[in-house]
Amino acid sequence: MNVAVVGGGAAGMTAASRVRALKPEWKVSVFEASNFVSHAPCGIPYAVAGITDISNLMYYPPEFFVEKRGIDLHINTRVVEAGYGYLLVRENGKERKYNWDMLVLATGASPVIPRIDGVGLDNIFTVDIPPDAERIMKAKGENVVIIGSGYVSLEMAEALSSRNVTVIMRHRPLPGFDDEIADIVRKVVEGKVNLRMGETVEAFEGNGSVEKVITNRGEYKADFVILAVGARPNIELAKQLGVKIGETGAIEVDRHMRTNIDEVFAAGDCAETVNPVTGRKAWIPLAPVANKMGYVAGVNVCGGNIEFPGAINAQIAKLYGIEIGKAGLSEREAKKEGINVTSVVIKSRSTAHYCGNGEIWLKMVVDESRRLIGVQAVGNGVFPRIYAAAIAIQNGLTTKDIFFSDLPYAPPFSPVWDPLVVAARKLKF
Repeated sequence: MNVAVVGGGAAGMTAASRVRALKPEWKVSVFEASNFVSHAPCGIPYAVAGITDISNLMYYPPEFFVEKRGIDLHINTRVVEAGYGYLLVRENGKERKYNWDMLVLATGASPVIPRIDGVGLDNIFTVDIPPDAERIMKAKGENVVIIGSGYVSLEMAEALSSRNVTVIMRHRPLPGFDDEIADIVRKVVEGKVNLRMGETVEAFEGNGSVEKVITNRGEYKADFVILAVGARPNIELAKQLGVKIGETGAIEVDRHMRTNIDEVFAAGDCAETVNPVTGRKAWIPLAPVANKMGYVAGVNVCGGNIEFPGAINAQIAKLYGIEIGKAGLSEREAKKEGINVTSVVIKSRSTAHYCGNGEIWLKMVVDESRRLIGVQAVGNGVFPRIYAAAIAIQNGLTTKDIFFSDLPYAPPFSPVWDPLVVAARKLKF
């Protein structure tokens, strides 16, 4: 049996590794366009900041998968055509055809490149794969313009904070968060960079390389630019095969990661899933989701029968010394889905009052049955609350369940009344 995997990121290498573990007699070939596999794009800002070396953005080097797991790995190899039972690839300057009996599409996602005059100038970068970190680190000049309002743009702003950084965004930071939490982040960011909200980029100007960014409100000198305005799933090969594309714009799969073609599976940032809170299809391009999708795909390629239950888009970040996190839906997102909600925002301590200076702002969102559907937080001690909230949301717990949860207490980690418990109490049950 020949199994081909297109994409050597989180989902692809996990799927390939599962197949090799379960069916060691099968041949498993992975085709990756870059020279990085099992890579961690989330670590790019940390490499740019000098916190880690670029090589550490690979969890395992390519040699590990070849020598230890017996995977037929092709790096620097681009799949140019996908057909039923075959792949046409370009490697070492030549085209070659490979046959497959089972195929896993793990083609990931790519940064959105907006249609703006001058976008093709040199020194305009995206944040996608580890080699992007090296290109950004080699860029010269003090004036950096970053375009975007999400985690990537803000993390890159912090990573480059030794330079003169301008961040341009259409609205405000973190559009997936409600105003009460996002405004706290905004105030922090405003004190660190030249934050330009409510502006739209109209053009990039320069002689070969970018020199200036023009917006609807002004212009900004730029020695280089970082575009971080979102991503879209890579679905071109899926379309060639006749694989169905879902309502989110990503590849449609069932809970086994199988597409509409029995021998073709898809996993990771190119595939859609289900949000258990809404019951609707969702596209959630996050590393933990991709790894688990890849695991499920690999097992089921081998004839297994496990299901991926979906994801609630849990996320966490650290920015300028504060933690930011979210699990489930914001109040705005819930209302857009037609869910009647009640919410509360609290300011609390994340530790006992005599154990440091930990403050946390937490917003909890529940539906009419007091089922928890979303938590957002900013401050100190955010990540354990988001971890707990993610499990609670995914398992349909109510404010009563949370209030009576036996959360551990110790002064360095929490006040005796944990912020999650306080929020649940205020929402009643």
